[in-house]
Amino acid sequence: MSFSTHLRKLAAPIWEAQLNHPFVVALGNGTLSEQKFKYYILQDARFLGDLARVFSAGAIKAPDSESALRFNKLAEETIVVERSLHENYGIRWKMTPKQMTSVSMAPTNYAYTKHMLSVASVGSAAEITVVALPCAWVYCVVGHHLLKKGQPAKNHPYRDWLMLYASPEFAEVQLWMRKKVDQWAKTSDKEAIRRMEDSFIISSRYEWMFWEMAWNEEQWPV
Repeated sequence: MSFSTHLRKLAAPIWEAQLNHPFVVALGNGTLSEQKFKYYILQDARFLGDLARVFSAGAIKAPDSESALRFNKLAEETIVVERSLHENYGIRWKMTPKQMTSVSMAPTNYAYTKHMLSVASVGSAAEITVVALPCAWVYCVVGHHLLKKGQPAKNHPYRDWLMLYASPEFAEVQLWMRKKVDQWAKTSDKEAIRRMEDSFIISSRYEWMFWEMAWNEEQWPV
């Protein structure tokens, strides 16, 4: 069993809970309210800025030039490709990119990004890849799960979102990350392996919590 497969097995109940989360179910069948979807997109816009920083840290700590170049490409794509999807929704909501990225982070979003940035600041390239892997991998799994019966109708309100995360191009991202995780885990000591297992589980939990945050339109209590 590869290390990435081992990680997913550890997080299996968490991932299964995501596929059954009411936000994900409603997103897939098109019944999700636009208000909740807007909340989610605006929080995700903030999230992507920090995710790009995590990938940039991976480029700095990468043990080889090929991996460094790919991390830099991931940082760029995170900003350019996924943000372009957000900005298309921003046009619908008459919001500028600056307005979209100036929304205050909700508690869960803040905690999740700080978790990843903390690992990025002190961890190896392998640990950085692992802490960000659930984000890329979960969305690929969710995208394919929601489209398992075929492409959404042309009038599906969230068709663009579904098509992006079920695309072969997006799937390739998590495949590369898993390949590097499997490669680097072979030369990692037991303590590093334990840290990576913990980081993967925590990030997987935060992925579920991100859906929950959006479903409840979470706000700071005070």
